[in-house]
Amino acid sequence: MKIVKAIAALVVVVVIGITGTIMVAPEGTAAFLVDVKRGLGDLEQKEITLPSGLTYVYLESENTDADTLVLLHGFGADKDNFTESAPYLKDFHLIVPDHIGFGESSKPNPADYTPTAQAKRLHELFSELNLDRKLHMGGSSMGGHIAMTYAALYPAEVKSLWLLDPGGVWSAPKSEVMEIIEETGKNPLTAKTEDEFRDVFDIVMSEPPFVPGFVLDQMAKKRIDNFELEQDIFAQVKSDSVEERVTGLETPTLLVWGVEDRVLNVGATDVLEQLMQNVTTIKMEGIGHLPQLEAPKQTAEDLKAFIAGLEQ
Repeated sequence: MKIVKAIAALVVVVVIGITGTIMVAPEGTAAFLVDVKRGLGDLEQKEITLPSGLTYVYLESENTDADTLVLLHGFGADKDNFTESAPYLKDFHLIVPDHIGFGESSKPNPADYTPTAQAKRLHELFSELNLDRKLHMGGSSMGGHIAMTYAALYPAEVKSLWLLDPGGVWSAPKSEVMEIIEETGKNPLTAKTEDEFRDVFDIVMSEPPFVPGFVLDQMAKKRIDNFELEQDIFAQVKSDSVEERVTGLETPTLLVWGVEDRVLNVGATDVLEQLMQNVTTIKMEGIGHLPQLEAPKQTAEDLKAFIAGLEQ
């Protein structure tokens, strides 16, 4: 009985300590939890400044002898959009950058933030990192838009594409979010307040992972600080269609789309299947705009099975 009481007392002390730390230093506590999550995927944060003067901050996994898989986040997100998936992708050497304009990478303003410009910057980044130029490349939303653009510009360098609800397919039926933007002029994917950020969080995912409120608040602050620049970036991305660029593209492609996506219409799968030469499509029931966060294990397993099939 004394042992049980001692353990109970220890638990109470730990909980009080954690709660006190959260109240006193929520930013540091949130950063600690992010580091823990990265550690589960063997990811280490690094940075590099390109000859152009731009600095990329990125995550890299320890498995440097394996095939390289580059993972590109979407609009308003950052490199940690893939930390949920990383523990299931340890078969690969992962490179997960913050795009220029997002996260902790450089944020020049004004600047060219079109997918073509971002793809060319990534090409410079990969040169500086001395990466093997036969990459697997995954991209979520805007990241998928950029990944397709990269494959179109440098087709010999991309072994496969993993597209998660990618953007740039503007001839597809309009989504709920795109209709709101056209009808009101307000972009529900950007946020000026913490409450607006929580609305964004609800819009982009049908089955979001649990995120503590104080972590959400820290995420919100970063988005709010980047609000004005995001307005400009979104306008540039929305004005760029990837469809002509990928017409006839032969890169083996795994196209994944959450059926409940409110940001980009799942009907875009039909468009890409007609334009691209080698597409395998998976539609995920009950999943929204971010399959890699909503169903990280399943999406990772699907990718590994797809790539294994290419190598047979």
